[in-house]
Amino acid sequence: AKYGAVARGDADLYLRSPHPRTPDYREHLWDHAAGWLIVNEAGGMVTDVYGRALDWSQGRRLERNIGVLASNGYLHERLLHALIPLLPPQC
Repeated sequence: AKYGAVARGDADLYLRSPHPRTPDYREHLWDHAAGWLIVNEAGGMVTDVYGRALDWSQGRRLERNIGVLASNGYLHERLLHALIPLLPPQC
């Protein structure tokens, strides 16, 4: 439903940011694959919080990605520029 709201234009973004208590947590593939497709088909963008494309090739989790940022596409770069300085350095 969250991705659907972004795709439909009812929300500008959806953010799953890393939590300091669980820095090694990685998102489950099945929680984001369908939403990723819906947002992309609607003209939006979905990346991890560092702007990297989601890597579906690593099994059940998005092991090479940290968090998820979905947006209407127009705001994506501006959101990343605002978000990245608040995050720990990339691995």
